[in-house]
Amino acid sequence: MENVLFKVAFPAEFHAQTAVEAAMTLHPQVEHRIADIAKITIRTHEAAIRIIDKSGPLNNPADRDHCIQYMVAVPLLFGQLTAEDYEDARAADPRIDALRAKMVCVEDPAFTRDYHDPEKRSIANGITVEFADGTKLDEVVVEYPLGHKRRRAEGIPLLEKKFVTNLGRRFPAKQSEAILQASLERSVLERMPVNEYVDLYTTAQAGGP
Repeated sequence: MENVLFKVAFPAEFHAQTAVEAAMTLHPQVEHRIADIAKITIRTHEAAIRIIDKSGPLNNPADRDHCIQYMVAVPLLFGQLTAEDYEDARAADPRIDALRAKMVCVEDPAFTRDYHDPEKRSIANGITVEFADGTKLDEVVVEYPLGHKRRRAEGIPLLEKKFVTNLGRRFPAKQSEAILQASLERSVLERMPVNEYVDLYTTAQAGGP
């Protein structure tokens, strides 16, 4: 359980989570200089290159969700990456593909080793932005995504927020509150029989506004 990776920061394929965070960090420095960008280097691990390093046309949201270049371009441009950003309306922005064409993924063997190291299980990505005038920004590196065990203090509040949001999408307020009370209070949860806890999620419990 300690090694569970929770996807709490961005709706992105997990090998790109840290790349998206790095791009978000860079956004304020590049949002007004997008046209001046000459090259973007993504220093990454072997699994990311094998799974999500993708060029050429992206035909649908699933394609875009598995393209690290797309998932970096959007937050560089807009300072966000949401589910809606994978849809055709957002993908039609020509600046996204223009930025993708300027990106290169480079494997860092140390990142690959740390990815496989059971004591680390990092999912590192680093991004360097270079401009046409020859200047470049300092590389931004993120080793562990927010859902990683090494970032639990930051991740748990986001995980709880995601839990609350999704309960609200599925259950009435009264039922959602009962599930929350049972789930977030450890002493209550440990005393509750498993069948009673599971029953809280059944639609038969639905009622109220």
